[in-house]
Amino acid sequence: MSLNTQIFIAAVIGVVVGVLLRLDPTSGFFAGSIYGLSIISGIFIGFLKMLLVPLIFTSIVVGVASLESGRQLGKVWKVTLMCSATTMTLSLILGLAGAHLFEVGKGMDITLFQQAMSQYHSPTQNLDTSSFITNFVQNTLINPFKAFSDGNVLSVVVFAILIGLALVYGGKKFQYVRAVNEEFFNIVMMLVSWIMKLAPIGIFALLAKLIAKEDLTVLSRLAEFAAVVTGTTIFHGLVILPCLLWIFGKMSPWTFFKGTKIALITAFATSSSSATMPLSIRCAQENLGVRPQIAGFVIPMGSHLNMDGTALYEAAAALFVANLIGLDLSLGQQIIVCLTAMISSLGAPGIPSAGMVTMIMVLQSVGLPAEAIAILLPIDRVLDTVRTVVNVEGDMMVSVVVDRYTKEENIDHLPNES
Repeated sequence: MSLNTQIFIAAVIGVVVGVLLRLDPTSGFFAGSIYGLSIISGIFIGFLKMLLVPLIFTSIVVGVASLESGRQLGKVWKVTLMCSATTMTLSLILGLAGAHLFEVGKGMDITLFQQAMSQYHSPTQNLDTSSFITNFVQNTLINPFKAFSDGNVLSVVVFAILIGLALVYGGKKFQYVRAVNEEFFNIVMMLVSWIMKLAPIGIFALLAKLIAKEDLTVLSRLAEFAAVVTGTTIFHGLVILPCLLWIFGKMSPWTFFKGTKIALITAFATSSSSATMPLSIRCAQENLGVRPQIAGFVIPMGSHLNMDGTALYEAAAALFVANLIGLDLSLGQQIIVCLTAMISSLGAPGIPSAGMVTMIMVLQSVGLPAEAIAILLPIDRVLDTVRTVVNVEGDMMVSVVVDRYTKEENIDHLPNES
């Protein structure tokens, strides 16, 4: 039985147990059960928090360092980076706009999260623009060891990017440092895989406690959130990306979707851009006319750099959680959420466990509680199918645009990463 299936079953059982516990909330059994569930869920969340900083640091260093080949690719690399940044930025704006427009999660009072936020204080909550920038710099560019110990996510991210860039520009001089970091990353991922064996139990405990203590209308709000995210993701995939393709790639959306339908259906069925990658490259080459060197470089690179669906979901989820708590994120905090959502995809492995820790990273970048993943994970598997399709679609679209804008480039030296 796959991990996703186990988590889904555990979530269902957790909801049922929570409903049963609500039948007699004044009994000693209720109090004892809540205490036991709190211990179990606390252990699970504690393990995830423990691995958050090591996973962020090592994954981003490995991700940036792996992009070394792009340093010598000139225009191909620049166009790929520009296209990826553009589509992800648009998806983030759309995700936040949808969450704001429909006000998902507004009006709830989740005491479970309120307890987790009892010590919350954001130094960026009510600052004007100039003060926000000054405060952001002062709290981000700090001693990296202090950032590690304090769990300062953004500072760790910045330091990891700098280390990754140093490895890129140092080349063979730092190959041993790169190898050590890759091995440490593998060790962290092994620890994550061990901890993920506790995920079904942890999710069961979190959901049972949530349902037992909170208003059941939280489930209807969760359904609203899922509908908003699905709708905005589909809008991005059917309207925004095809328009960009038509404008910059000079290709009709009909031609594109006709040529990529096999890859998109596979992405929907597997929820894995990595598993779909061979089909994506093949569709781009044979059906869209993208040169093999371009498709073989841009699409694998896009699986790390260009995660439109994932970025949209994480930005909307952060705003949803903030609404559940009753916290109004400032414009500066929403910008931090967007930046963190973009960076979190860089070098992150395409596995459910890493995605869970990544979601915690986005939440904690603005001080939101990690416990909120309890309400997000039950619907994550369903939403994952749609956002994976958009991720894969974006990779193939970017390959078409890059191919058009680099027609005159000599690409014989391009590494074919397929």
